[in-house]
Amino acid sequence: MKGLSASAVSDAVGAAGSVPRHIAIIMDGNGRWAKRRFLPRIAGHKAGAEAVRTVVRAARDFGVQALTLYAFSSENWRRSNEEVSDLMGLLRLYLRREIRELNSENVRLRTIGDLSGLGKDLVALAREGVEATKNNTGLNFVLALNYGSQDEIVRAMRDIATDVREGRLEPADIDAAAIEARLDTNDLPPLDLLIRTSGERRLSNFLLWQAAYAELLFVDTLWPDFDRKALADAIANFGIRERRFGGR
Repeated sequence: MKGLSASAVSDAVGAAGSVPRHIAIIMDGNGRWAKRRFLPRIAGHKAGAEAVRTVVRAARDFGVQALTLYAFSSENWRRSNEEVSDLMGLLRLYLRREIRELNSENVRLRTIGDLSGLGKDLVALAREGVEATKNNTGLNFVLALNYGSQDEIVRAMRDIATDVREGRLEPADIDAAAIEARLDTNDLPPLDLLIRTSGERRLSNFLLWQAAYAELLFVDTLWPDFDRKALADAIANFGIRERRFGGR
C-alpha cells in the first residue's frame, strides 16, 4: 500500500471530485499496534512517527492546503512519566530530522496549543522549524502540541473579555467571527475533514469549534498502518459526501 502508484493515487483522489482544504487527524492506535506485535509502546510511537512522514508527503501531493495532526494533547500528561518522556524525545528527534526536508519540499510548519507547557529545548526546536519554513507556500503542516480544544476556547474567551474591558470591543459585537479570530487556527482554511484512526469514535477535545461542520471519518486502521492509500481513500470518501451546512 505504501508503494501505491502515482496513477492509482490520482485515480483514488480524482474520484473524490474534491479535495478537502483542511484535514485534521487524531492519530490513535500506536500502543495497540505495538501490543499486537509483542513490542514495547515506544516501538508503536516510532512507527507512528514514520506514518506522519508518509501522510504529510501524501497530503502535499494530493493538494491539501492544511494538515493538522494531534501530536500531543493536554490530557497526554496523565500517561506514565516514562511514556511522556519517550513521546517528547520522539518529537525532538522528528523536528531535528524533518525541518530541513520540510523546507526543501515547500511545506510550512505550524503549531497550535500551549507551547509554554513544554520543555524549553522543545519549544525552541518547534519555533526554529516554524521560522525556517514561514515563507513556504505549499502545505501548511500543523502540529497540535499540548493542545486541548476547551483550553483553546477558554483562551479565546479571555482575550475577548480583555478587549471588552479595555474598550476595544463592544459586547454586542461578539459573534462567531470574533471567536474564530482568536482561535489558534484563525489563519488556516476551515476544517473540512476530521479523521480518527484505530476504531475509536470520539473527538477527545480536538478542534471542537472547528469541527462544527467538518465531515467526520472514523477508521479501524491503527495509526502506524495509516498510509498513502488510506489518505487517498479518506479523500475519496469525503468527495462523495453531500455537505449541506444546515441548509436542508
